Amino acid sequence: MSNTMIQQVHLAAQYLAMAGKSFLPPKEDDSHTNIGFIPETETLETMPLHPSGQKLVFDYSDFSLKWESNVTHSFPLDGKSHEEVIVWINTMVALSPLTQRYVYELHYELPYSALGDFKFELADPSQLKELLRLRKLGHAVLQSFLEQENLPSDICIWPHHFDTGAFMPLDDGSGKSIGLGLAIPDSICDEHYFYISGYLGHNALDVSNFNALTHGTWDPKQLKGALLPASNRDTKGAAQFFRETLRAYTR
Repeated sequence: MSNTMIQQVHLAAQYLAMAGKSFLPPKEDDSHTNIGFIPETETLETMPLHPSGQKLVFDYSDFSLKWESNVTHSFPLDGKSHEEVIVWINTMVALSPLTQRYVYELHYELPYSALGDFKFELADPSQLKELLRLRKLGHAVLQSFLEQENLPSDICIWPHHFDTGAFMPLDDGSGKSIGLGLAIPDSICDEHYFYISGYLGHNALDVSNFNALTHGTWDPKQLKGALLPASNRDTKGAAQFFRETLRAYTR
């Protein structure tokens, strides 16, 4: 898959993250900028931005932003510039009970930008459908694994790296915690991949001497955990990868 469509959706999600940054109380771990994925509606969405329920949403089904309140307003992204998106969001904010300003100011670096002469382009709808399928797969795998292992964690999207992820302490008295999820292609893997890493405090656990996995591989250098490419994976197979790696961390 070309990275172009991945970049387009990643950039669209930044408008949601900056809505969280603009309108929600800041949290030390930056989780106020996190984004939710709703499989039933095929959307990314902010947390409620106001007690009356306003949300900013990205809709995979028609490649649009939506402002949800008592009435849903839609803004198709195809052919639009960053400036046009900002004007529309500011119009929606002005019509809402929100009193703060919407400020688009990333506090992290992305490898690409919506600024300058960039325009959103739905060049290949089939790629957008594939990205939606992968997002649904990642969510379903995490949901299944967390329920089966009775691990308490929200499933959310961190807008910087754009992974669907979860993080929780292990309830075994070890002081360990694990982070896991589905990541988009990056310097570690050139396709979407499932990942898991273990921690003691803020330090990643050394996996260099862990036994080989049935599916997936340990990466003690870059990831400092395990990864499984998402190609040709289903919920059952990916959840098995997480179960096997979890057992390695809890031995």
